[in-house]
Amino acid sequence: MSETRKIAAILVADVVGYSRLAGADEDRTLSRLRGLRSDLIDPAIAAHHGRVVKRTGDGILIEFRSVVNAVRCAIEVQYGLIERNAGLPPERRIEFRVGIHLGDVVEESDGDLMGDGVNIAARLEGIAEPGAICLSEDAYRQVKGRLDLAVADLGPTQLKNIAEPITVYALQVGVPAEAKPASPATPGDQAKPTAAKWRLGFAPLAAGFAALLILAAASGWYLLAGRSAKPADSAHLSIVVLPFANLSGDASQDYFADGITENLTTDLSRLIGSFVIARNTAFTFKGKNVDAKEIGKELGVRYVLEGSVQRDQGRVRVSVQLIDAQSGGHLWADRFDKPLADLFDM
Repeated sequence: MSETRKIAAILVADVVGYSRLAGADEDRTLSRLRGLRSDLIDPAIAAHHGRVVKRTGDGILIEFRSVVNAVRCAIEVQYGLIERNAGLPPERRIEFRVGIHLGDVVEESDGDLMGDGVNIAARLEGIAEPGAICLSEDAYRQVKGRLDLAVADLGPTQLKNIAEPITVYALQVGVPAEAKPASPATPGDQAKPTAAKWRLGFAPLAAGFAALLILAAASGWYLLAGRSAKPADSAHLSIVVLPFANLSGDASQDYFADGITENLTTDLSRLIGSFVIARNTAFTFKGKNVDAKEIGKELGVRYVLEGSVQRDQGRVRVSVQLIDAQSGGHLWADRFDKPLADLFDM
């Protein structure tokens, strides 16, 4: 049997407490896992150009050519699971541990992978907290400048059956990184976004909206007024990002629209001097047909950002509108239409 050595990014994921979940209700657990695989996991793998090497019931081994793609895939899946677990009691939540390593592997003629690269990724998965992603130092080095998640340096860690300690980094999905101090402004910088590095995922989309809002401020579009709430009385950006509508005709795609809403809320809130309504408050308006002016009065914000998402087998379309909550008029609207594989270039 022939074999090939190569360097690859290896992702290993496993369901936390699968035996407990199956023991409590095997049929429901299997049904939910099948749904997660078809609606969340497999589409994410395809979008990030991964190759499923093998499935082990409640686990999976995936090969990527790029560590960046592997991490993006893991983050998308973990965020999707957070959305799907919302409102469920802890004992019914399906959570994943994920380990990612960049290293030498041996590919067999049937496509199976073996070697230290696979073993280390599997051991990293084993020490990850539920919902977290553990990276080896070799993998982390490739993505550390692109992350906007809280990262815990676990230091040199002795992994089971691995001869030398491996320095491990744990990504805490859903916990943003601490913002770095802003550098002093220089002439010509007024129209540049002041937020730190954008989050992986829908960051390019959020960056475009944020830049537009800053340009609006520089052009004198707004003088904040309205409710007596102190944050909205100041001359700064006040906005709510309403939950994006899922127009795909498939309720299982709600997590996709919710992910865009969450990323926009997080990234806009990191603009210096901004007042952005929290995600949990904004989501109380999900599915409700409420006038923008009423929302502005209730929340004490000047601007409302809303939109919709359509996703099919190969394409994604995001439509977005920026509304003046005082007048109810549209200030700006645009549509982004791309192949699903180009989502992160959008």
